[in-house]
Amino acid sequence: MGKTRFLITLCSAMLCGYGVCAQDAASVQGSKVVKLDIQQMFSLADEHNSSIKAYGTAVMEAREGIKAARSAWLPDIDISLSASYNGDGTVWDRDFKNIMSAEIPDFGNSFAVEVAQVLYTGGAIKSGVEMSTLAEKMAQLDYRHNREEVRFLIVGNYIELCKTGNQLQVLESHIAQTGQVLEQMKVRVAQGAALQNDVTRMELLLQNLEYNKVKLINARRIINAQLNTALGLEEGTVIEVSPVDISSLQEQESGYWRSCALNSAYGIQMARAATQMSGHKLKITKSGRLPKVALYATNSLNGPVTFEIPVLDKNFNYWGFGIGLKYNLGNLYKSGNKIRQDKLAVTRAAQQEQVAMEGILLGVEAAEISYREAYQLLQTRLKSVELATTNYDLVSYRYQNGLALITDLLDASSQKLDAQLQEVNARMNILYNYYKLHYISGIL
Repeated sequence: MGKTRFLITLCSAMLCGYGVCAQDAASVQGSKVVKLDIQQMFSLADEHNSSIKAYGTAVMEAREGIKAARSAWLPDIDISLSASYNGDGTVWDRDFKNIMSAEIPDFGNSFAVEVAQVLYTGGAIKSGVEMSTLAEKMAQLDYRHNREEVRFLIVGNYIELCKTGNQLQVLESHIAQTGQVLEQMKVRVAQGAALQNDVTRMELLLQNLEYNKVKLINARRIINAQLNTALGLEEGTVIEVSPVDISSLQEQESGYWRSCALNSAYGIQMARAATQMSGHKLKITKSGRLPKVALYATNSLNGPVTFEIPVLDKNFNYWGFGIGLKYNLGNLYKSGNKIRQDKLAVTRAAQQEQVAMEGILLGVEAAEISYREAYQLLQTRLKSVELATTNYDLVSYRYQNGLALITDLLDASSQKLDAQLQEVNARMNILYNYYKLHYISGIL
């Protein structure tokens, strides 16, 4: 029964535990090895990660959209040039009698230049530029959020490498310890002081420990491959992670994470930008009720002069400039429903911004509580290791002197292994919650 519990504990720890870094020598043999800390991983991802690059391109695309929107302030210049073959004209009375032919020169030409400069559009162009600027801001927010998601994924893989590395250390220590106990048992069996059944059970335990070591090594290879893809490293590169000392984590004052979330959290920033976008859409709709004013200038050269009879085989040039006013009276009674709809959209966006803010701040508070709780859990795990080690030493001594059963020794070994794994899990849990706080607050 004690042995079964030991195996269950070991398997659970490998699936759920967190640990400190180590590198399995067998996995790096013949491969390129790079040693990276978490910040170096972030830098590599910023430079090489495919997803981050795609979102960066979207930001550049949005910036071009701002330039396109601003170009609406530039003058419009239309140039037209044509050449034609003209047939003769026909002239007759209004009752279609007295038909007379009007000879027209065969070659015709036309050249015209028209320039128009917008002076006032009721705020439509300005709001369009501001909407494009907001679109660029939202693209930047998407870029930052994607980068933080990639970084948080990297943090998870980093912790998994640390976890499995430390589990290998703990497991190898227990394999060595089990091997020593096994050799001592064989000696006692030869002396008639122990049963062969004890040796068999210890050998079975050792085989299971060796198998679980293989599982850990394979898990590290999978995690390593995922990190290679995320960081843009060559296939087959073995990553040796540099550990983070949890004692170096900076303690922040109360309210720090809340302040960071209000200023940087993706959900809040996107909801705020959506509210501003709705406001500009409303301004554009309202601008339809205002007049449009523009300066214009034109110069035209045409030939022949066909509005005279007989037709003049000459070029006729004329030019002019002025100011134009355009007003769509229909918008006074057509745009009312659209304006009311856009006002409701502004109200809804503001409400959604409030919802997003409340949800994220609650998440920050929960993450901060979990982070502080992780330190308390570590103190508990440290005490558990101390007690489990003392218990194992005592049971081992009693077993060597024939005062305890093999099941007692297996139980004590199981408790010691479990306590050691839980201790390193608690250390990595602190690190995980620390980076989770940065992620939720939008500053990872």
